[in-house]
Amino acid sequence: MAAPAPATFSDLLRQAVTEPGTISSAYSAFHNYSLGNQLLAWAQCLNRGIKPGPLATFPKWKELGRYVRKGEKAITLCQPVTVKRKAQQDTTDDDVVFTRFVYRRSWFVLSQTEGEELAQSDVPAWDKARALSALGVEETPFDCLDGNVQGFARQRQIAVNPVCPHPWKTTLHEIAHVLLGHTSESDLNDSELTPRDVREVEAEATALLCLEALGLPGAELCRGYIQHWWGQGNPIPERSAQKILKAADQILKAGRDDQSQGVSR
Repeated sequence: MAAPAPATFSDLLRQAVTEPGTISSAYSAFHNYSLGNQLLAWAQCLNRGIKPGPLATFPKWKELGRYVRKGEKAITLCQPVTVKRKAQQDTTDDDVVFTRFVYRRSWFVLSQTEGEELAQSDVPAWDKARALSALGVEETPFDCLDGNVQGFARQRQIAVNPVCPHPWKTTLHEIAHVLLGHTSESDLNDSELTPRDVREVEAEATALLCLEALGLPGAELCRGYIQHWWGQGNPIPERSAQKILKAADQILKAGRDDQSQGVSR
């Protein structure tokens, strides 16, 4: 069943950035889903007084020996859909394949069901080396002569100052620059370049999401950095919010030792 989005990703990101603990709670409860869907599910659970927990569709819960209680209303998530259509050119019969995203109300939380006990699903461990390898990002020695620089990203390489007081925050910030495409803009003209304030906010917000999800130090410093570049209370554009959530999701999934634990359908 189709359903309207309960909130824009910009709204969800604003809540995550301004309210400490939102990301860590959502990631712990819904780690088998994309970060955007984690926030969507978390917001709906809070608004409706539902205890967060494993999510699954009606058929999946039935397969697991549990049944959705009568009268329970489903949770809405965003789902990619592959669409085919004929190319516009008259000279070809090839289909054009593209992906669009739709919101569907098809998922139920564990607390909305009853039946057989569900096996415990722990949050998979995350490893930096595994993430860098999977993402195709190389960590290189820090060779910048300016001691005030905490880290930098060049193409698909990152480096962190060995005396950096917040290495996790800086490492994730620099990885984000790579995944967000900021380091590959050298061949673009000035009008196509991402403005520096947008680049810094996108990278720092990505780092913030990852730090909170993984329980690493430095998240509180990210908020001040974001406000410095963007201004307190100013909404992050929807396009940037989508890029931030995608980059953070890539980083989190790339470093996990098991991406198939728990209920995910």
